[in-house]
Parts: sequence; structure tokens; C-alpha cells
Amino acid sequence: QSKGKKPLFVQLVLDNIWSLYEAVMKRDKEKIEKIITSLGLRIGARESRHADPKVHLNAICSQWLPISDAVLSMVCNKIPSPLDIPAERVEKLMCVGARTFDSLPPETQELKSAFMKCSSEGTAPVIVFVSKMFPVDAKALPQNKPR
Repeated sequence: QSKGKKPLFVQLVLDNIWSLYEAVMKRDKEKIEKIITSLGLRIGARESRHADPKVHLNAICSQWLPISDAVLSMVCNKIPSPLDIPAERVEKLMCVGARTFDSLPPETQELKSAFMKCSSEGTAPVIVFVSKMFPVDAKALPQNKPR
């Protein structure tokens, strides 16, 4: 940077995003068409003729850099496989609060091996793990609302 050079991330990633953003906001049709054809995108006429440039920008970015694919690939790459989970962690996930794994019913304790296998067989038990619960006023529940 001391010699006036940009970092590699800026050159390869940010400059491209900034140039796309600038072209769409300034409505530079030639530059937009060049970017779209070089990326191999198909933008509908409705989005490209829209009065709001953010709609056009969103249409291009959602095809070029779809957030759902990026998030899913990041999750698959960063979160460890459930098959690699240690037995102690399974026991902690299956216990609530101050209860110990040994105090659980035998049927629940038998689920530990199925939990660790992550089997997709038809005979394997289905295990659902709720990681977050939100308190809701009892009056807001569907069964308690007046009809």
C-alpha cells in the first residue's frame, strides 16, 4: 500500500463490485451490458427498465453472487460434520439444564447411538433438535385467540 498498490482483495473482488454498483447507479447502459454479457447473466427486461436502479442492481447481484449459495457453501465448509461429534457433546445436547444424561429415561439414552450415526435409513429414529425457543404470551397462541 505504501507504493500506491491496492491489496489483492480490493483488486479482485471489491473493485468489480464497486464498478458494477457505479455503472448501475449512473445508468451507464454500455458498461452494464458489457458486465452482464461477460458474466453470462440473463436479466429480465422488467428489471432493466425499472425506474429504481436498486432493482436492476439486485437482479444482477442475485444471479452473479446468490446469497443462498454463498451461505450454504460456507456452512458446509465451516461447520464440522455431525458424524465427528464427540459422545460428550451429544450427551450435553440431549440434556436440559441441570439434568445429567444418566437421569434420562432408557428410551432417550438409546437415541444417543442413533444421534451419533446420523443414519438416513427408513428404520432409523427421527430426531429433532430445537436450538432456540422464544417466550410467547399464552393469549397469543392460536388455540387461545377468540374466534
